[in-house]
Amino acid sequence: MVPPHPCPPAPGPRARRRLLAATTGLLLAAAPAAAAGAAAPLPQPAAPGPYADGRYVVVLAGDPVAEADGSAPGEPSLKAAPGGGVDVTRRAAQDYRRTLLETQQDVARTVGASPEQQFTVALNGFSAHLSAAQAQELSGTPGVLAVARDVLRHPDATTEPATEPATTADHLGLTGPDGVWSALGGAEQAGRGVVVADLDTGLWPEHPSVAGEALGTGPAGELVAHRTADGAITVPKADGGTFTGTCETGEGWDADDCTTKVVGARAFSAGFTAGGVQLADTEPPTARDTDGHGTHTATTAVGASGVPATVDGTSYGETTGVAPAAALAVYKVCWTAADGDAGCATSDLVAAIDAAVADNVDVINYSIGGGAATDVVDPVELAFLSAASAGIFVSASAGNSGPGASTLDHASPWVTTVAAASSVLREGTVRLGDGRRFVGASLTREPLPSTPVVPASAVAARGATAADARNCLEGSLDPAQVRGKVVVCDRAVTARVSKSAEVERAGGVGMVLVNPTPNSTEADQHAVPTVHLDTGAGEAVEAYAHEEGATVAFEPGNTTGERTPTPQVAGFSSRGPTFVNEGDVLKPDVAAPGSGVLAGYSPAASATGDLFAPQSGTSMAAPHVTGLAALYSTAHPGWSPMAVKSALMTTARDLVDTAGAPDRDPFAGGAGFVDPARMLTPGLVYDSGALDWLRYLEGSGADLGAGVGPIDPSDLNQASIAVGDLAGTRTVTRSVTATTTGLYHATASVPGFDVTVAPSVLVVRAGDTKQFRVTFTRTDAPLEGWSTGSLTWRGADRSVRSPIALRPVTVAAPAEVTASGASGSQQVTVTSGVAGELDVTAAGLAAGSTRTGTTPAGKETRVRVKVPEGTALSRFDLVADDRDADLDLTLYRVDGGRRVPVASSASTAADERITTVVDPGTYEVGVTTYAAAPGRRTARYRLTTFQVPAAGGAGEFSVDPDPVPVQLGREATFSVSWTGLDPALPHLGALFYGDAPVPTVVSVG
Repeated sequence: MVPPHPCPPAPGPRARRRLLAATTGLLLAAAPAAAAGAAAPLPQPAAPGPYADGRYVVVLAGDPVAEADGSAPGEPSLKAAPGGGVDVTRRAAQDYRRTLLETQQDVARTVGASPEQQFTVALNGFSAHLSAAQAQELSGTPGVLAVARDVLRHPDATTEPATEPATTADHLGLTGPDGVWSALGGAEQAGRGVVVADLDTGLWPEHPSVAGEALGTGPAGELVAHRTADGAITVPKADGGTFTGTCETGEGWDADDCTTKVVGARAFSAGFTAGGVQLADTEPPTARDTDGHGTHTATTAVGASGVPATVDGTSYGETTGVAPAAALAVYKVCWTAADGDAGCATSDLVAAIDAAVADNVDVINYSIGGGAATDVVDPVELAFLSAASAGIFVSASAGNSGPGASTLDHASPWVTTVAAASSVLREGTVRLGDGRRFVGASLTREPLPSTPVVPASAVAARGATAADARNCLEGSLDPAQVRGKVVVCDRAVTARVSKSAEVERAGGVGMVLVNPTPNSTEADQHAVPTVHLDTGAGEAVEAYAHEEGATVAFEPGNTTGERTPTPQVAGFSSRGPTFVNEGDVLKPDVAAPGSGVLAGYSPAASATGDLFAPQSGTSMAAPHVTGLAALYSTAHPGWSPMAVKSALMTTARDLVDTAGAPDRDPFAGGAGFVDPARMLTPGLVYDSGALDWLRYLEGSGADLGAGVGPIDPSDLNQASIAVGDLAGTRTVTRSVTATTTGLYHATASVPGFDVTVAPSVLVVRAGDTKQFRVTFTRTDAPLEGWSTGSLTWRGADRSVRSPIALRPVTVAAPAEVTASGASGSQQVTVTSGVAGELDVTAAGLAAGSTRTGTTPAGKETRVRVKVPEGTALSRFDLVADDRDADLDLTLYRVDGGRRVPVASSASTAADERITTVVDPGTYEVGVTTYAAAPGRRTARYRLTTFQVPAAGGAGEFSVDPDPVPVQLGREATFSVSWTGLDPALPHLGALFYGDAPVPTVVSVG
């Protein structure tokens, strides 16, 4: 029986391909989704569609300035700045930048385009408005690495304010006589000499959390910012380098808004405003923040210590950033348009990273997302590679699309990807009339006495459905039935605070907000007193609310007598495994506070004009790690970004589940919750650099033309191990550098695997680097699912733990075998992930059905096809009659009157192919003539369709032996035979291996 598993609709991630980063900008708001399980199979991403007219970022293969190390012919070595950065003021750097600019102009001219923005430091590329034809042609031009849509990305906050006197700095152990700050010389030294770049919505410069001294016009002392004669701002840094910043002035930003604390202010909007887009009246074109998100992330990372915080008239004690002595450089990249559209254009993001690298910052905070990562090549991620190559630590938010699997953004190994977890609890208790108590998230500081309670679905307004009322949508509640009562509302469809506004409109005096599916609970600023409950408690309250005479009371804090465990991964936090490299890079890396984080805010975005607000999201988690990296730069200014990342990971502590038990799911929380008390003395670190990352990209299928040998992504030296396609047995290699002299012993465990570490004992002196191998052999781990565990080195009073994720597969088999003849046989060799016998099911064979047609240049011709019941595999082969033509192929599902793209193949070749598994039904195959042959206006083609049946088919098709005797992790060979075929027709079949999702295609003829 053929298993009902889909084949990838596009070439697998290891196949060499033209690199198209067709990302889609998404608003990553926390929303209920299916729970992620460690054994869930890895989903397949959708194939990108054909090019369309629009703005693109074109990435060229040559090294940008930050990666120029002299290894390529004619390339200068530019990595000579103190602290590992790049000095762009050097003559050699300026000459090289001019060369890159000229090359970019030349490439654009080949298709008649003009660059609008040009990037040379962190990325070698440009943005431009391109027609579909121009984009297609550039994608096949030698030296062009990627042609990516200039899409809008969005800040990774849950978009709602989420507050309690304790701060996350207290929770992390930064404060107090034994805290990390004390070890660094106190809060006034914590981050001193370090410049943090915040790429976001800007900053409210008058905020007390970023107060600084006026800038002098000459050196003002060690590690103190000052202005130069030409107006630039320079900061002597702890690593020996110099930051050189720009203070752009204009509407909403004066020269005096830059200080010894705020040492740079720049705005990047050319991409966002391209095509005549107008900014909102409330959006100044400078670095001033009227959204609040940027001020929140900046003050979380580097806000001053001991700043009193008040929200809506209530004091919440003092706030502080993680690295209060660090300087801040603001790069505004996210905007709101007059029509209400908001986001951050890819080209503006790249331009800002380019500038930050040239300015020589130390750390970049990036609380912005573009949806689940699906490819190794993305302009922003490549720009971050250059930043990391220049010694800049990059902290990025994981995204807010959890708890569903494979929703995580920022899968690049040179970026530290941060999940969100609970830390400082803000709680309230719902006490039912029968005495039961349930604790949830709440900002309610005053008790609500016993009050009648009603389920929202029972008090719908006239004309509103019960479903609308259940979600407390605007206008859905009947004031006559709600007045004076507490209403139980479901969390769905609209913003959480919109629901309490509806309760208030209808005369309600309180709200119990319920998660209909398990998710995080958030303490928001609501219109009426509110307690937010998770699913189990919420269902109990809702059921009770249906009883006659039901009442509830709200009690501040947790009065249940049972402590709420922390830190827990937030339900909204995006999860792995990633689509990229079949999951061979384990993400996220770490978790940090991201729920109900109290920090600075823009009063322009606050309904009450407050300077502070609690917010939730991975946007809030990333700046905590940004601040920790700044502290690291103070303590160890010479450490590489990956050494710092390794230290954060291997010293992390356990997250917990709702029962308080350890939660070591690496796809949710990475290596665990950051532990600053241990991070500065990790014992051992896993390091990597630019050459390693280029080899990783080559091993991932990216043809960089860099002349470096590829490595398997699983072998990239990281403080985690992941193998997404383990057939029986696999050995990976790692190396560690000692920061503490000692003798370290290894222990490793993954359920369902035998794990050996060789050598298992390392004797090292500080500064030594030692290599070791880890071999995994499957015993009884479920096939096609994930098993997780860890590797720990113990010694020198240190514990160095790395998470492990392994996905054992039934078989590693060739994607396709080809043969010919009306009868014959072909040998097939596979590597088995099982021992004993391997069941091989032969599906087909199916004769191809060929039709011919003609499509005008620039047009699409569609052919309707039926996929019958019982089809195991479909293939669509498009062949151009003229080899100088360029055709593209798209498969659409016909859904009523709509066509929904399912898969596409759009290379620069004359021929295209789609092989996939789709549901039975009606489809259309679209044939587009991107370019006809010279001198012609149309292109003739042949389209051959194969519908491979699971059972039956043309002739006889069999496997021998069946089953195939196999040994775990060893190669095995069998033969596939066929007879009785029509030699005039092509035929297609498929070989399915046990429950493996991807078959081997057999093409005969």
